[in-house]
Amino acid sequence: MTDQTPIRALPARVPLVTEPMGLWASLQASRRNILSIIPDIATRQPMVSGKTGVRWHMVMDPGALRRILLEKLDDYPKSDVTKNLLRPAIGESLFIAEGAHWRWQRRTAAPVFSHRNVMNLAPIMTSAAERSVARVEEAGPRAVNFLDEMVTTTFDVISDVTFSGDKGFDRAAVHRAIDGYIASAGKISLFDILGFPDWVPRPGRMLSAGGVREMKRVADQAIEARAERGHDGVPDLLDLLLAGEDPESQRRMNTAELRDNLLTFIVAGHETTALTLAWSLYLLAFDEAAQERAREEVQSVLKGRRAVTGEDAQKLPFVRHVVDEALRLYPPAAMVSRTAQAHDTLCGREIRPGDTVMIPIYALQRHHQLWQDPDAFRPDRWETGKPDRYAYLPFGDGPRICIGASFAIQEAVIILGTLLANLRFKAVPGKEPEPVMILTLRPEGGVWLETEPV
Repeated sequence: MTDQTPIRALPARVPLVTEPMGLWASLQASRRNILSIIPDIATRQPMVSGKTGVRWHMVMDPGALRRILLEKLDDYPKSDVTKNLLRPAIGESLFIAEGAHWRWQRRTAAPVFSHRNVMNLAPIMTSAAERSVARVEEAGPRAVNFLDEMVTTTFDVISDVTFSGDKGFDRAAVHRAIDGYIASAGKISLFDILGFPDWVPRPGRMLSAGGVREMKRVADQAIEARAERGHDGVPDLLDLLLAGEDPESQRRMNTAELRDNLLTFIVAGHETTALTLAWSLYLLAFDEAAQERAREEVQSVLKGRRAVTGEDAQKLPFVRHVVDEALRLYPPAAMVSRTAQAHDTLCGREIRPGDTVMIPIYALQRHHQLWQDPDAFRPDRWETGKPDRYAYLPFGDGPRICIGASFAIQEAVIILGTLLANLRFKAVPGKEPEPVMILTLRPEGGVWLETEPV
């Protein structure tokens, strides 16, 4: 007798390569989606190596990743092409800098993201979540692109926690500049991943120089005005950075350093969280039982209130697990690359200076030896304990772990919880998003969902 039980569909995923690809085929595939060059075997082996103009290695072994990101950090810096891609927008900020210049900035900025400061900024996140609910309710009974809605919501948050109360800060101009930069300069090329020199042309790349200059000018004006006049109320990120000082050298950031780091927080801090939220909503519409379980948890904490606070967010473990699982399946930084500076051995293989060492986080977090049912959406997997630390890297790890990770998680739980408390989400047939990496892992086509009030 044939088993008639339907096979549970899997959420959207990238079709990985099953046959070897030459340079030309790899280049063509990468122009559409850089993740499509990942071989399927990378989800089953600890390391995959090859040569496509340069020697390269994809590393998925947690022990080897610990060596790259922690034990031998200085031997595996970000590749020059990665830094050059982002430097026009965010200068020599925390994300770009290496060595001593990075270390003093990190020591200065780390206290900004203390638990106390992040909790003090939670009301801004709650207010932005409430405005999002109001916009969706006002749209009425029609499908909404929640990718766009979440980008709007998280930009509300990051601009308020960065330049709160500064009426002279032109948010719209900064938002346009960021969107334009990501669209034109941010499309990662196969040549970037492999570490080809900058003089090798990247098809389709034009820097949005005018928008970036305007964005920096607006930020500089806001910083200088704040330094002169100060700011009443809860200290925002600008206040905290202005007051920041490296405990070892007593060095403080000048205007350009403040601006580059604030723009880093704005660029990285709104789009990545927006993507996490959009993918979380997609997954909850995909799995209505998980959606209902998350909603019941939120309602049990809120007891009739309509919005999640910072204190509430710490009492929503299942909502947090949904966010964790969205970050596992769709990590915003789905592939990163390093350039080896010294001879080394990883997984028994020789690494030479100049080799490109890729960390395909998308493949790592769907690896069959590290995860059960790796392509399935299973938020309950997080209830039984965390995986190997270096099997789950949505925020990186080691000394360069994302400085704003706790901020991003709190923001995501507050916004997602508030949306669930007020709305039900249903997928729109024929509108399945496609995971495509353009600087970050985005749902191509948007996340279109129908909503109804709870």
